Amino acid sequence: MPPATPTAPPSDTTYCRFRAGRSSPPIDGVASLGLSGIEIDLGSEQPKQLWRYEGLKSQEPIRPNAIDVLLSYRDEPGASLFVQGHDFATRLIEYAPQISFRSARSRRWKIAAIGLAIVALAIGAIYASGWSPLKSIAGTFPETWRQRLGNAARDSMTEGYKQCVDPAGQAALTHLAERLEKAVPAGTTFDVRIYDWSLMNAFAVPGGEIVLTKGLIDKAQTPDEVAGVLAHEMGHGIEMHPEIAIIRSVGLAAAVQVMLGGTAGGGLANIGLMLAQLGYSRDAERQADQRAIELLKSSAITPNGLASFFKRVMDMEAEQDASGSKSDAFTWLHTHPPVKERLALVRHQSDYPATPALDEQSWRDLKSICKLTVIPAKSSDES
Repeated sequence: MPPATPTAPPSDTTYCRFRAGRSSPPIDGVASLGLSGIEIDLGSEQPKQLWRYEGLKSQEPIRPNAIDVLLSYRDEPGASLFVQGHDFATRLIEYAPQISFRSARSRRWKIAAIGLAIVALAIGAIYASGWSPLKSIAGTFPETWRQRLGNAARDSMTEGYKQCVDPAGQAALTHLAERLEKAVPAGTTFDVRIYDWSLMNAFAVPGGEIVLTKGLIDKAQTPDEVAGVLAHEMGHGIEMHPEIAIIRSVGLAAAVQVMLGGTAGGGLANIGLMLAQLGYSRDAERQADQRAIELLKSSAITPNGLASFFKRVMDMEAEQDASGSKSDAFTWLHTHPPVKERLALVRHQSDYPATPALDEQSWRDLKSICKLTVIPAKSSDES
């Protein structure tokens, strides 16, 4: 607000001390509040000066109980004016409110509000752009490091379960994975394995490792359903969600220890189980769904299999809830977006030419992949 203007200049004067600069000697004089500024009289040997109210600055904001003021002036850099007197300080606030404590506090609040707004906008821009600091960190790790972390996670996750390795079923799985992999970003590869595990589940672990269970293969009614789930897990791998989840949970130092070939003992002995229990945020699941849609479309596989699989699983879970029985078989779906949302995502896609993910014989082979199993070698043994 503009400074107030008195109707007539005050008649009283107050002692002051003026310095033309830091190295200049002080000059004693008197100061008074005039119509447009502080009138400074330093004696007959010095010219009178006028410091206009709008150009005044105070070394410290003037409080209502101030007993003196130390001023500077916009048009005289380096000069200072010290004035004694509570009455002078109090009345000066009326003419130059910009140097009051209240005005300074208001400016600080405005600056803080602007700063918070800038931070909020920056965070919003980062969120909107999809940039993730942890993803950036994970992306800097050499592939061999991420592979060691993934092997450690897979080994602990599947401990006690045999790997399904029937040659015909393995060939069908490889064909399906390679069909989807044609659409993944350059330099990204996946190693997909099925384990003789009755739990209906699928996991993506660091380093492009994907674990499917026999329970999932048994419950799937079409190869398109398996393709949809596999594409979803590949989506997690492309977005590096497993690496991000582990780094966020155990810390960067512990994750790097495993990636450098250190022991996964102690708190990291169950790193795979920990990853399975962590789950992902719903935003991460949405990202994986979107990636899955892109992979399926590029591979000419319908996304309807993904939607029908999850809808059937949700129906099965609802039946369990209605009967009062409890099972951990479907708890992994709790972090996923609601099934209605996922169905809407699929139905929003434009139709495109598609062929079954596998032919009938390959689908039968995949369903029988666990008729031959082996005890998997640990990654430490393989290396």
